[in-house]
Amino acid sequence: MTTHADAALAPYTTLGVGGPARWLVETQNEDELLAAVRFARSRSVPFFVMGGGSNLLVSDQGFPGVVVRVLAKAFDLERDGKGVRIRAEAGGGWDAVVTAAVEADAQGIECLAGIPGSVGGTPVQNVGAYGQEVASTIVRVRAIDLESERPVEFTQAECGFTYRQSIFNTTHRGRYAITRVDYALTPGGAPHIEYRDLKQHFAGKGAPTLLETAAAVRAIRARKGMVLSPDDPDSRSAGSFFKNPIVRAEVVRKIAAIKGCKAEEVPQFPAGAAAAPGCVKLSAAWLMELAGFQKGYTMGNAGLSTKHVLAIVNRGGATAAEIVALRDAVVENVRAKTGIGLGQEPVLVGFPRGKDRRA
Repeated sequence: MTTHADAALAPYTTLGVGGPARWLVETQNEDELLAAVRFARSRSVPFFVMGGGSNLLVSDQGFPGVVVRVLAKAFDLERDGKGVRIRAEAGGGWDAVVTAAVEADAQGIECLAGIPGSVGGTPVQNVGAYGQEVASTIVRVRAIDLESERPVEFTQAECGFTYRQSIFNTTHRGRYAITRVDYALTPGGAPHIEYRDLKQHFAGKGAPTLLETAAAVRAIRARKGMVLSPDDPDSRSAGSFFKNPIVRAEVVRKIAAIKGCKAEEVPQFPAGAAAAPGCVKLSAAWLMELAGFQKGYTMGNAGLSTKHVLAIVNRGGATAAEIVALRDAVVENVRAKTGIGLGQEPVLVGFPRGKDRRA
């Protein structure tokens, strides 16, 4: 276990903003993670367990306690009579797991290629893209209960997965530190080609393999600045900053009237099994553009990606306050134009109580 005092947090996040942690503790196993939590409690300071940093916005004041980085990254891939199982420790990179799965011809997460961050973050946010969510493949999550200081395990049903949510970021937010995730995949399954971008990519090319699908997803994400690259300033973001809102059908008709188009011309997608009957998912990016926000829009040193309007980008030297100001401008204008509130995806760290609202 390694401890650093007054450690900068911005370099550990993809947005690259925010102040320092009073202490940064790097751990390799569950015992060290618990030791770090006890270290914080012994000093009566708050603690936060950090994953890959790809979904965080750290305040300019930093974090006044202990930030724990989970570094354990081993994973095993096994075949059994039920299919392909992957057991991955929380600190491992998510894209490495996707790569191992598609190379083993195991279907279920191929559309989640290229997403930055760690394994431990995937069940928290029920990570999803291009019509897939990790919830459909997760069979078990192991964590440390930070109240009892004991290891616990959750089945898929016990995780309470819905769109971009789980018990880990809603009803039990902050209680559990995830240390391992087990995924069950389908050997030889057909790739999930549901979203328009993928359909267009493979139009006239025949049925793609899982490897080809993952490669296509990475290429599409790269064109949108959604794959980390030191050569692409648009990738200095937390990915999609806003969630696609789920609304009832009558709302779609209202939005169509505002736009002056037919309801079926409003971009919409299946809302998922957990949504109420008659609901659909709208494109947050399309709603932002309807409210007057275009790619490349800037406010100070923060801006929207030049490739993908849904990403808020650090243009260089941005502060967390500038990121929040741009977020609030987007939310307020979309609500004023459409009546729809946009929820944000990134987790806020170190913001004063009452100031860390989600959009």
